[in-house]
Amino acid sequence: MKIFIGADHAGYELKEKLKVYLSGLGHEVEDKGAFKYDADDDYPDFVLPVAEAVAKDKESRGIILSGTGQGEAMCANRVPGARAAVFYGQAVAKEAVDIKGVTSIDPFEILKLSRLHNDANILSLSVRFLSDDEIKFAIELFLTTKFSGDERHIRRINKLG
Repeated sequence: MKIFIGADHAGYELKEKLKVYLSGLGHEVEDKGAFKYDADDDYPDFVLPVAEAVAKDKESRGIILSGTGQGEAMCANRVPGARAAVFYGQAVAKEAVDIKGVTSIDPFEILKLSRLHNDANILSLSVRFLSDDEIKFAIELFLTTKFSGDERHIRRINKLG
C-alpha cells in the first residue's frame, strides 16, 4: 500500500522512524515533510500535501504526526476526499466514563470503527499521548481494517464531499 506521511517538529523524529518501519512491512512510503527539525514550522505545510495526495490516490493512506493530532486532523479534513481520524489511545480511555460511571471505552475499537464506518483514509497521531508501541499497533490496525462498504456508510461519506 502507498502511504503518505507528514509531521511537524513535534512528530518529526518519530516520522523518520516510522518510514523505516512501514517500508519494512512492505509499504511504499512517500514523505511530505518536514524534512528537517524546525521548532518554528507550521503543521499545515506538511499535513495539506498528505491530505491532497491521499484524496487523489483512493487506494493510499496517510499518516500525520504532531503533538496533539487535533489541529492536523482539522487541517486534513478541509481537503475534499480526505477523512482524518485522531487517535489518542489509552490517554482518552482513562478519562472516559460511560453513563453508569464505568470506564469502558476501547480506543482501538474506536479506531477500527473509523475505518469500518467512516472509511477514514488518514490517521492523525498524537506523539505526546502515545507510546511508540501504541502508535505501531494503531497504524497496523488502521492499515489492515477494511471499510465495510455498507450502503448507509457510503451515503454518509458521499455527503462529506
